[in-house]
Amino acid sequence: MPQLTLRAVLVGGVLGMLLSISNVYMVMKVGWSFGVAITACVLSFTGWGAVRVLSGGRISQLSILENNCMQSTASSAAFGTASGLAVTFGALLILDPAHRHQPWWVVTMFTGATGLMGVFLAVPAKRQLINWEQLPFPSGTATAATLRSLYSNGLEAMRKARALVAALFVGVLTGISTTAEDQFAALGRFFEWMRTRLFEVHLPDQWPAQGFAPIGGKPAIGLDFEPGVLMIGAGMLMGLRVTLSMLGASLMLYFVVAPWLQGIDAQSAGVTGYVASIPSAGAGKFYHPLRWALWGGVSVLVFSSLTILALQWRTIARAFPSLRRRSSGDPLAGDTESAMAALEVPRSWLTIGLVPICIAMLFVQIVAFGVTWWVGVIAIAMSTVLVFVAARSTGESDINPLGPMGKVMQLLFAVIAPAATNGVQASVTQNVMSAGIAANTASSGGELLTDLKSGYLLGANPRRQFLAQCAGVLFGCLAAVPGWYLMVPNIDALEKYPLPATQIWVAVARALTQGLSYLPMSAKLAILVGACVGVALPLIEKLFPRAAGYLPSVTGLGLGWVVFFSNTLSMAIGAVIAALWGRYWAKSRDTYCVPIASGLIAGESMVKALLAMLATALGLAGGG
Repeated sequence: MPQLTLRAVLVGGVLGMLLSISNVYMVMKVGWSFGVAITACVLSFTGWGAVRVLSGGRISQLSILENNCMQSTASSAAFGTASGLAVTFGALLILDPAHRHQPWWVVTMFTGATGLMGVFLAVPAKRQLINWEQLPFPSGTATAATLRSLYSNGLEAMRKARALVAALFVGVLTGISTTAEDQFAALGRFFEWMRTRLFEVHLPDQWPAQGFAPIGGKPAIGLDFEPGVLMIGAGMLMGLRVTLSMLGASLMLYFVVAPWLQGIDAQSAGVTGYVASIPSAGAGKFYHPLRWALWGGVSVLVFSSLTILALQWRTIARAFPSLRRRSSGDPLAGDTESAMAALEVPRSWLTIGLVPICIAMLFVQIVAFGVTWWVGVIAIAMSTVLVFVAARSTGESDINPLGPMGKVMQLLFAVIAPAATNGVQASVTQNVMSAGIAANTASSGGELLTDLKSGYLLGANPRRQFLAQCAGVLFGCLAAVPGWYLMVPNIDALEKYPLPATQIWVAVARALTQGLSYLPMSAKLAILVGACVGVALPLIEKLFPRAAGYLPSVTGLGLGWVVFFSNTLSMAIGAVIAALWGRYWAKSRDTYCVPIASGLIAGESMVKALLAMLATALGLAGGG
């Protein structure tokens, strides 16, 4: 059956390029990216079907294994390159005193090298985790099931495809209608024409304009409803527990804690040496509660991540045998192993590929960031180990622990490259860079193992999937790197986004290298309380598993103090819609919820990202 064909790689590359831009936008908007495998499969199936119709049936349909190969290319392009780019280089842009972008060759080499590192390290992990241990990799299994349903049941396949395309169209329309009228002159004229001749089609970027309630007589940034379907779609996939925990934490911040602290700030305004808790923004016109709450939210997320990582020590210990060659007791030994060796990626390919990749990663660290060579070698070696830990977690729970992986690297670099040795600024920069290497490599490896699981279940050739994934990294770099510069031409453009994950990395890097002396006392107390919450909730869930369903999500509590209230409100609305849908129409929800949510996310995020890139391009060209 055809698998690694030119058309499969090109279709996957084009879809992956679009979805990579979408994921860069999503990371800046909500702090994480979404897997694209199922979305790419349905879009490819639908789009190629339309091509067949237009050709009068002269073009054959993509085979199921071609579609799987296409999915591998798209995932590698969209997830393997985009997920860590915005976080790493967004944090570096914030931390640089002059707020300068890194040179394009640094961003490209970093993105390509870490993406390819994940592709290559997924190969030995596949043999251990997929062939030998048969870990479930839930998303990979779901993707394989989706492909089977698309190719075995035409009616159900078309229903899912139509639902995804319809949701994609809604997302695109919403993204356009919420674009500022002054961003494009032509679009502004269109909105004005519709308003005067027919009806209003332009939606405000927030409602109400001054927010739901002022703090100290000034509007609070993010305390509003954001018209749009992107966050609602994200909430449909996240579930009630996480989204309601986020909403509850955000309500407490905006309506209880922030007004209380602002009142104390007002009373202490004339006290010498007093540091205000709730800072202002927009030349003093607004209050920005998240700039204070970030410290408590980061503390919850960091300490909960490390606690969960410590509680999963058995999972971590089981990850290391995959670094060793299987013993003769391997049931795949002998004739079966020889037969499979003809399909698996040869070890010689790994050696030939990993050597230049590691050299490129070391080169970037030394030349661009002044990292000592031996410290760079340690960063690469630790990243390699952490890929296997992240891969096992993804295989067992479908959760790729990128946050903990990054925090481990930040803690490590704070020890081996302290500020006293390198200076504060150099230490902060190297701290973020080391975390970026680990997180991007781990995200790439974990997501691509999910694709390899789909191929394993469908009977795909792993060598061909591997080559498709390598090609996907190239496509991803071609889209994500220029997309990053166009969406974020300067620090002002970056600060328009919430940047929850980026701000966490910035906060941890500063705390580890500069200390906490520059923070207000209330922020220090928030860090202490957050640490207690982050440690206590995972321990309670571990000791009393039956109580887990009644406890708030520790991740949701942390994120509720890192993202805007408007984001948490929309996510909670999406989760409630999905829950009610499942309660009363369970079969319909199981069929359509994921395609619709994926379409809403992909549609609005892609058009928002493309419009931001177009606005920058017109500005550079001197257009209007």
